[in-house]
Amino acid sequence: MTFSPEIEAFISNYVKDLNDDSAAIFAGAGLSIPAGYVNWKELLNDLAKELGLDINLESDLISIAQYHVNENGGNKSGIIRKILEEFTQEAKQSENHNIIARLPIGSIWTTNYDQLIEQALRNEKKNIDVKFKEQQLLFTKPKREVVIYKMHGDVSEPGSAIITKQDYEQYFQTHETFINALRGELITKTFLFLGFSFTDPNLDYVLSRLHLRHGAEKRQHYCFIKKHRLGDSQNPDQEAFNYNSIKQNLFINDLKRFNIKCLLVEDYEVITNILKEIEFRYNKQSVFISGSAEIYKPYSKEIALGFIHKISEVLIKNDFKIVNGFGYGIGSSVINGALETIYSNPERYSETQLTIKPFPQFKSGGKELEDLWTEYRTNMISKCGVSIFVFGNKNSEEIADGVLKEFEIACSKNIICIPIASTEYASRIIYNKILEDPKKYYESPDEVLPYLQILSDFENTIDYQLETLKKLLRTLK
Repeated sequence: MTFSPEIEAFISNYVKDLNDDSAAIFAGAGLSIPAGYVNWKELLNDLAKELGLDINLESDLISIAQYHVNENGGNKSGIIRKILEEFTQEAKQSENHNIIARLPIGSIWTTNYDQLIEQALRNEKKNIDVKFKEQQLLFTKPKREVVIYKMHGDVSEPGSAIITKQDYEQYFQTHETFINALRGELITKTFLFLGFSFTDPNLDYVLSRLHLRHGAEKRQHYCFIKKHRLGDSQNPDQEAFNYNSIKQNLFINDLKRFNIKCLLVEDYEVITNILKEIEFRYNKQSVFISGSAEIYKPYSKEIALGFIHKISEVLIKNDFKIVNGFGYGIGSSVINGALETIYSNPERYSETQLTIKPFPQFKSGGKELEDLWTEYRTNMISKCGVSIFVFGNKNSEEIADGVLKEFEIACSKNIICIPIASTEYASRIIYNKILEDPKKYYESPDEVLPYLQILSDFENTIDYQLETLKKLLRTLK
């Protein structure tokens, strides 16, 4: 999909922030609505009717909640019941939730009461630390991977939800630690605001004070805004369209005070495509090396292992991350090549660029070993954007079916496959299969195939093949 220059620049910058562990998400109600949950107007509609008001004529929604509490003698039971009714029903997380859960984002902030983000992260087997009360900020969950800051509370304790005008007015006293934590993260991390309207008084409070304290020296943040379109529900005629367009432009310019750049999209579905592209580009920097070897023909064992060693070196030096299942006969060379390069310049390279996941050797959890291996392979490969295939034999010259299975998994995940067919066996089979229908495997096969051809020829020197691999990886980036 083609994106505007502004969105292209955002994707590139946000992927860099992901790599630097400095990316964060702020999720508003708009993220949960596609999953089936209500927006604020729908949540408060019945309460407004009780007050004799038409929710569609009201814009100050926190006052509606306050009026309802006032008219019931300060009792919030009606609001609590409404939160429980709306946010305890079964709902399946959206594709946006799932993409966010797969990305390496360490901080997620939200004003939502629901638990869709938590569900998506648990599905990815991530260890999460949820904070929705002040005292929870005092403790750190061991080995946490993601912290979810729920500024307005959680459906599990609806009585403490921030929803009325009084709740907001007292927030800087009752939740001062949340405000301080958010202020610190806005300084040190790049936020992407999703499904957020920027009408929340708490966020406005924090952004205003950051603006006053730091002036122009603020971190760049981003949000998505849907363009107004003539004829949609908000713009039934030209007059409404003109008015809303002017107002939107003013709103966009106002957010620039806080260094929040608005990215205009034609439809909300485009946001999903942008998130997919972010995930794809981030994953492309992780390379899965697939292969096993009992014998190394047409190379000698020494030359073959040196070849694999240098492949790891090329990947590390070009800022890729390596993922490997410690394949028989090649795993040690993958590790040695990567670590030697990393330790040669630890200020430039990092051990985080190497992930080794040896396969389980015994059945467990009620699963047969073959099923465990399939699950294990899928999990490893799905975290990558590129797969390199070398050798692929076992028991003398028998083809390693595990390498072929890894190729099938990579294809099913739309991962770019690079067979180094000069190493023969499974890598040659994969290369020949790609040649049958290159368009099935690459967006631009005419760009990729000349490189693969060089990598398929044993007569080409190791150095020439390594230089070709480097150029191919650069092309794919």
